Amino acid sequence: MAVLQTTFRISTSGHCDVVDVTLQVSRIVAGSRIRQGIVNVACVGSTLGITTLEFEPGCVADLQRALERIAPANRDYAHNARWGDDNGYSHLRSALVGTARSFPVSDGQIVCGTWQQIVLCDFDSRARERQVLVTVVGE
Repeated sequence: MAVLQTTFRISTSGHCDVVDVTLQVSRIVAGSRIRQGIVNVACVGSTLGITTLEFEPGCVADLQRALERIAPANRDYAHNARWGDDNGYSHLRSALVGTARSFPVSDGQIVCGTWQQIVLCDFDSRARERQVLVTVVGE
């Protein structure tokens, strides 16, 4: 069994910025020379998430609107009161979406649907440079 683990960095603007990272992950999988297995994509941090969706403006806006309804940015959060922060909502959104996802690898490629892209969602209240950890396991 072979394992490749690497990271890449990506700049985000925060405020529920949704960034397509499918190409970066696909290149890492291809470079791993692993033909069959699994790839795990993980964000490093507690105010962002990894998920999939059809990466087009309407779907991105729908996701952003849904998350604003579930964990609104302008609420009174205990996290904000305890730490003097303004990003309590971003921690909740991260917990709901999750910070890692795994995908099958077949014939050296990620198995995704035609309209399915891997996206990083930055929920924090400011622009950041984010780190993504990619682990490919298989043969």
